[in-house]
Amino acid sequence: MAGRGPRTAGGRRRAGESGHSANSGTASGTTRGAASGPGQARDESLVRIHDLAGRPRGTGFVADHHGTVITSHEAVDGLPRLLLYAAEDRHCVVTADAVTALPELNLALVRTEGLGVDPLPVTVRDRIETGAYVRIAAGCWREARVLGAATVTYTATDRFHLLDSALELAIGTAGRDALRLGGGAAGGPVLDAATGAVLGVLGTALQGSGRDAGFAVPLLPAPAGPLAELLGENAATVPAYGVDLNLAGVLELTATSVGQDGPSGALAGYVGRAGTGTPGSVAPVQRAATATEFEAFTRGPAAVLALVGPPGSGRTTELASLAARRNRGARPAPTLWLRGADLRDDDTSVADAARRALTRAARIVAASRSVQVADLGDTTPERLAHLARTADRPLLLLL
Repeated sequence: MAGRGPRTAGGRRRAGESGHSANSGTASGTTRGAASGPGQARDESLVRIHDLAGRPRGTGFVADHHGTVITSHEAVDGLPRLLLYAAEDRHCVVTADAVTALPELNLALVRTEGLGVDPLPVTVRDRIETGAYVRIAAGCWREARVLGAATVTYTATDRFHLLDSALELAIGTAGRDALRLGGGAAGGPVLDAATGAVLGVLGTALQGSGRDAGFAVPLLPAPAGPLAELLGENAATVPAYGVDLNLAGVLELTATSVGQDGPSGALAGYVGRAGTGTPGSVAPVQRAATATEFEAFTRGPAAVLALVGPPGSGRTTELASLAARRNRGARPAPTLWLRGADLRDDDTSVADAARRALTRAARIVAASRSVQVADLGDTTPERLAHLARTADRPLLLLL
């Protein structure tokens, strides 16, 4: 059960804006200077975990739009109640029944309310390359480097747990001191320095080879159960780009394309400004037979479906309704809207037109995130179609 604390007004910065101290309000930079781009760390993404006496136990991050926090098991182990703080002094108290303990992974999931923290994307990669640069919240945002995988031991209050494939981190003396047991860094996210996606969760009670290094628990691959379900929702609802491009990123790009290139109101399921009474406003009308054909097509093996009819018969309205249903359904699926003007005489396939449409959408998404288009990585229709197919939500082109 969660108790909601006061929430003050104020905006939150997007990923890619500057962050400072990871555990307090004092300013403190990273060990290698200010970060930039989508991998930049920020304090607003952190949730600080205390016991009811106010002693810091660790940190965590929100992984979905329901406020579920991922942290380390050591941050919550043995506590009947937790006090969680977010930016601007938003806080809540949760009892033990709001905690899903995963001691065998040194992880815990905490259901919260009222913190108002935007979720962070989680990597889609099962393996993190040796030598990769990461950013961690340990006293302040620091840069570290992945040394490789290691076998570590986690000692919970009840027993020992052996964890394979923990991330071993080279961090330096000051950072290593910040990762001391009880220092409040436990449970903090390990962010990819390029994409900003969460690669793992810091652990301060992990014992390894004895080298002067820190350790983190990778989130993937996740065993079947609540963690895997949470990460699946994260991939479908919290966009990530670059090497961590996920289904949510595909959905954001394609929805941006429909909003930019499709008729006005397409994502809402109508053409024109419905309800305004202005000329050209067309209220959506559900045509059961057409909707049934569309449903059979999107679920079947056919690659092309032609919707025919004389001008003014509502073809564009029907396609807009289809795009809206795919965008707003319980399992949103990507739809890309192509205009006749997108086709060129020298195109070798419709993929060329789709590539230009996605390039326009990528510029808009990059601008909204205050990053460069190159930071989004490979956003070609081939990659998006592959990711969509892997997620069993095939990419649909409307022309």
